[in-house]
Amino acid sequence: MKKIIVVLMMLVFLLHSKNANAQWVQTNGPYGGTASSFAVLGNNIYAGTGNVFKPYGVSISTDFGNTWTQTSLNNRGVASLATLGNNIFAGTYDSGVYLSTNNGTNWTQTGLNNQNVKALAVSGNNIFAGTYQPVGSGGIYFSTNNGNTWIQTPFNNQNIYSLAALGNNIFAGTEYNGVFLSTNYGATWTQSALNNETTLALAVKGDYIFAGTNNGFYISSNYGANWILTSLNFHQVSSFALSGNNVFAGTYGSGVYFSSNNGMSWTQTALNNHVVYGLAALGNIIFAGTDAYQGVFISTNNGVNWTQSGLNYGLIYSLASLGNNIFAGTWFDGVYRSTNFGTNWIQSGLTNQLVYALAVTGNNIFAGTLGSSTIPSGVYLSTNNGTNWAQTAFTNQPAFCLAVIGNNIFAGTYYSGVYLSTNNGASWMQTTLNNKAINSFTTAENNIFAGTEGYGVYLSTNYGTSWTQTALNNKIVYSLTTSGNNIFAGTDSEGVYISSNNGRSWSQTDLNNQSVYSLTTSDNNIFAGTKNNSSGTCGVYLSTNNGANWITINQGFNIIPKVYSFLIASNYILAGTWGYSTWRRPLTDFIGINQISELVPASFSLSQNYPNPFNPVTRIRYDLPRAGVVRLAVYDVTGREIETLVNERQAAGSYEAVWDGTRFASGVYFYRLTAEGFNETRKMILIR
Repeated sequence: MKKIIVVLMMLVFLLHSKNANAQWVQTNGPYGGTASSFAVLGNNIYAGTGNVFKPYGVSISTDFGNTWTQTSLNNRGVASLATLGNNIFAGTYDSGVYLSTNNGTNWTQTGLNNQNVKALAVSGNNIFAGTYQPVGSGGIYFSTNNGNTWIQTPFNNQNIYSLAALGNNIFAGTEYNGVFLSTNYGATWTQSALNNETTLALAVKGDYIFAGTNNGFYISSNYGANWILTSLNFHQVSSFALSGNNVFAGTYGSGVYFSSNNGMSWTQTALNNHVVYGLAALGNIIFAGTDAYQGVFISTNNGVNWTQSGLNYGLIYSLASLGNNIFAGTWFDGVYRSTNFGTNWIQSGLTNQLVYALAVTGNNIFAGTLGSSTIPSGVYLSTNNGTNWAQTAFTNQPAFCLAVIGNNIFAGTYYSGVYLSTNNGASWMQTTLNNKAINSFTTAENNIFAGTEGYGVYLSTNYGTSWTQTALNNKIVYSLTTSGNNIFAGTDSEGVYISSNNGRSWSQTDLNNQSVYSLTTSDNNIFAGTKNNSSGTCGVYLSTNNGANWITINQGFNIIPKVYSFLIASNYILAGTWGYSTWRRPLTDFIGINQISELVPASFSLSQNYPNPFNPVTRIRYDLPRAGVVRLAVYDVTGREIETLVNERQAAGSYEAVWDGTRFASGVYFYRLTAEGFNETRKMILIR
């Protein structure tokens, strides 16, 4: 009887085993992501985002734009979207047309697989694709079988920016040569009277044809035989949306305009200073897709008010915390603030500025910025959690990095070295490190280290009065951090260096082939944020033994991003990325991952935990004879997974994980190791 119970228990255990739950989770902003196209299917709205350089793909919102989820088409720049029945078509910048038949869950590349598809249109059961060639000429293709095969029409010698269908009539907007018309599904084409404009957008409303060009908004009521230039002229009109009797026009730099009389007169909406690439209407809701810095805006009252939605592909340069507030410095969209660790973000000033650096001292928040021709660069100060910002005396040059020691604020510049303020930015003086580009700072007690562009690391022991070049003297140093007596330096293409003697000597760590843009520490854990490198995987690396070994911890990232900033706040680590906004992960994911030997074991093994029984902490040792993805999880007696201790790629060696059972009741638990075809389960007993 006892054997039967044990067998049943293990069967339940195996049935309840599940996938990893320790991973990075994207927060709901700060917002961003170029949204150049939209499509509506039922109550779902789809956004085509990115370009050939930033391939974000297609995102879906099922709650009218409040939140967005990236679909599995997440590695292509999407220029155009269209629907035919329950099918969604996505035209990409370099890989033709993709098709989804299940609301974006899965995508299949159609037969048109090597084209830049700027425009899509549907007429009956036909789908038309307008292509573009940066060097040369594009043309128009059509498919009658959902994209399985495509036929090139005779219109094959011009770049196509836009398409629209009205019954049997297909209108094509071209580069430089205006609008063309086909009345027989593309068999032949005729140039319309609008014959000398680059036509970026086309739409049909009743018998009206609307054309958005580099020089304004045109209307035709006779199939293109004649066109009228409306009062929306001298604007580059890039997109349209139709809602009832209303027409909305997206412009390049002047936001969204609104017309209630078929475009004869126009009013600029409150979204009035943005580049608007895409527009869509879902009932009375208008969606406006803007550039990579600010993402999607929503209006429910004909443009009187707009709300920025959570399409979270923002470019995050810097992170800082003050109490329960998290601040994110973005690429030309200022500072955002979250009071709930990224669940929600609100814009918090310095709009239209690139915020390279953030630093906190007392109740003061300092921001190092790059402005524009109308907004001065420099260091700004907020004393009320980012509600208001005042420019300090540091003006007219960007501050790339900031650091605080006591009452001393340091600002690193790209042209003229390090500046110091001892009075909260009321005045600044240039230090003797005055002719280097400064990328990064870190502090250790009264010492400040400065990472430079090509001259390695400098050290000051007297608050910047004098500086000494350390032995790491010929590197581009993007990032710095300290852990105990150790200084870590993230370099360009050569990974992380470590010094344990204030920079008198440095050793290259095992992470030696990456560009390391960010570093931070938590207890004995060293985190490194990297960018793409041909010789390694980008994303986040972790070392628990002072850089002797590193493992990737990229679980949860849809596309492994460049990581430009870190923040340790409460029990989380937050990562600011280039193009994928802010992600977070509990620090408990990394507690107890320690490599205790680099000697290669002869075989896989999972040891009995010790002590056992235990109260409340125990240690689990395991051996890996070769590198691979390792998973170590804890289960209760029902087979329900309650904790994931390890879930990552690890090098060969011997490891020890720690499990703290404080949150759990006394009883029997199981732990299971899975690695490269090896599986073993052991039992342990918690006594409280």
